[in-house]
Amino acid sequence: MTESVLVTGSSRGIGRAIALRLAQAGHDIVLHCRSGRAEADAVQVEIQALGRKARVLQFDVADRAVCKAILEADVEQHGAYYGVVLNAGLTRDGAFPALSEDDWDVVMRTNLDGFYNVLHPVMMPMIRRRAAGRIVCITSVSGLIGNRGQVNYSASKAGLIGAAKALAIELGKRKITVNCVAPGLIDTAMLDENVPVEELMKMIPAQRMGTPEEVAGAVNFLMSAEAGYITRQVLAVNGGLC
Repeated sequence: MTESVLVTGSSRGIGRAIALRLAQAGHDIVLHCRSGRAEADAVQVEIQALGRKARVLQFDVADRAVCKAILEADVEQHGAYYGVVLNAGLTRDGAFPALSEDDWDVVMRTNLDGFYNVLHPVMMPMIRRRAAGRIVCITSVSGLIGNRGQVNYSASKAGLIGAAKALAIELGKRKITVNCVAPGLIDTAMLDENVPVEELMKMIPAQRMGTPEEVAGAVNFLMSAEAGYITRQVLAVNGGLC
């Protein structure tokens, strides 16, 4: 029975850190990218150097038909996943009156619809394993308290939390836990250059940005056997911001 974990959006940043940390913990990793194939291939090499197996799937989590085809084929060939980390996401920031329909739709299709598009094709195979399983959704502090200029992003991440909590109820007796990790200000390439870091620092008791590795550590715990009685929770990694 395979103990592989799918990590979406794992070619760089937080996703890369999660993939490497889970590989260090002994999992084989199914990497995913939308466009950064060279970066994903490089992460694959890093994981293989750790003595674990890794493969790369390339698709857009917003494309339901493609998700279904690729994920069903992967499970058919390699077996059901032990766990899934839903990390792929994007931002289209701007004041609400200036948000275009596309700004709203693209963020929702990726961040929220991606929950259904990725999990639905792999859910029944995970259940049929009749063994413990783990699902971790990477949300955001924006989904907890909202953020100026991120009405679309905040809504998508809050919706993701709601979906995860509901799915946790359905899967509780199946020994499959569903939790969220909500990062705050994390030092990654996704951090927009226009973000007022110094101003935000004043609101963070820890007085610093977090690292991708700190987020990965939280995910690794929730994916572990020790977290088997933890489900339907949101673990905030934000230096005390909220």
